[in-house]
Amino acid sequence: MAPDSGPKVWFWTTLLLSCITILSVVFAAWELLEQRFFRNLDFRQLHYLYITRGVASSVVLAAWAVWFVLRERRKAEAELRRSRERYRAMLAHAADAILLLDRELTVLEWNPQAVTLYGYSREEVIGKSLQTLGLAEPQELREILGRLEQGEAAVEMETRRRNRRGEWVDVGLRVSSFQDVGSGQRVLLEMASDLRDKIRLRQKAIEMEKLTSMGRMAAGTAHTLNTPLAAMLLRVEMLREQLGEHSSAAEIARLESSMRFCQEFVQKLLQYGRPSEFAPQRLPVEEFLESVHTFFRPMFQVRRHALTCAGGPLREVSIRADRSQMEALFAALLTNALDALPSTGQGRVVLGGSPQGDAVEFFVSDNGCGIPPERLPHIFEPFYTTKKAGQGTGLGLSIASNIVKDHGGSLALANNDGGGVTVRFRLPLFAGEESSRREPAPPAAERVPREPATPDPRRG
Repeated sequence: MAPDSGPKVWFWTTLLLSCITILSVVFAAWELLEQRFFRNLDFRQLHYLYITRGVASSVVLAAWAVWFVLRERRKAEAELRRSRERYRAMLAHAADAILLLDRELTVLEWNPQAVTLYGYSREEVIGKSLQTLGLAEPQELREILGRLEQGEAAVEMETRRRNRRGEWVDVGLRVSSFQDVGSGQRVLLEMASDLRDKIRLRQKAIEMEKLTSMGRMAAGTAHTLNTPLAAMLLRVEMLREQLGEHSSAAEIARLESSMRFCQEFVQKLLQYGRPSEFAPQRLPVEEFLESVHTFFRPMFQVRRHALTCAGGPLREVSIRADRSQMEALFAALLTNALDALPSTGQGRVVLGGSPQGDAVEFFVSDNGCGIPPERLPHIFEPFYTTKKAGQGTGLGLSIASNIVKDHGGSLALANNDGGGVTVRFRLPLFAGEESSRREPAPPAAERVPREPATPDPRRG
């Protein structure tokens, strides 16, 4: 039995039974009238009476049948309108772009998400050949149609489509086929989802995995170099003691200083490679900023840019912070600032801080290219970057913002009037700090800057 035979059987059965009922009522009523009022009529009069009864019955049956059919038709039309509206609403609110194509790849249906994804309005594509295909894609769709006709329920794949601007869009397709009720031919139902964000995240994940592997290799290399560096440093120290006041003693001392710097750098790499817990403690601001400035200044000098340290009176000021996380914070901010500086000409970055009530306000300012105003609201989102492909992961500022929040502070970024960007963040002072209890800081000439941990390349 066909799927729609049930309603038809019910319709005709109801109509037949109702007609029989009406005829029975009419004839019964007519017999009663005849017995009551027309018992003495002759044959001719009875003949006309029966004709009248037949005509009246026919009129009543015809009126009933017309009313019944019209009522069922109105009900069917109302149900059809509801189904059509429901169908349109489903297309309009579907998450994917939905296309309906015939065997010649002519567009039969085109939902609003397809308008958004491809840029063509519905009026521009209905009844026309699909305009989002390149040279190879039509044959690809015909091959899919052949697979569906052989029994596959649906075909899922990742491919590309061309939008109105001529740009290629990476999409995920789910293609199925069915027989169109109106034309009786096989049609293709194509549901497309935009994969551009997914592919960007996939590429970022690959880059992060590569950077993670590089970090592990760097930690392994640092571990390998640590022992020979210690041995060489010991031999140089012994050689310097043997030379005494020899003319080469100064050169040996400089060599020893350079080797000690390399050893400390390797040890920092090893420390940074180990997992660490959040351990805030008292951190002298002036000493920390000088350490950061000393460590990153050579990186700026190699690219012929300037890194300066400025700020208010910080000699007797400390904050409560985790030093390794603060080093990672400044590493992310300074690396971003360095990448924003022009490749030619003198770029300049200034870092510093100043006391502001019960907190210290730090800043990192550059005279680089700045950030377009429309991108500023998204600048702290993970994986969002204004750099070119392959030059960043888009995680630096997101991680920096999280570090500041973990320390109970706030971070803000704004473009400078003369060009470039300034990042400001406030961190609370060390609780219960009293300057009278502090020992006087050593003179600046005697102070040995402490290099911060090497910035993690995974932080973008």
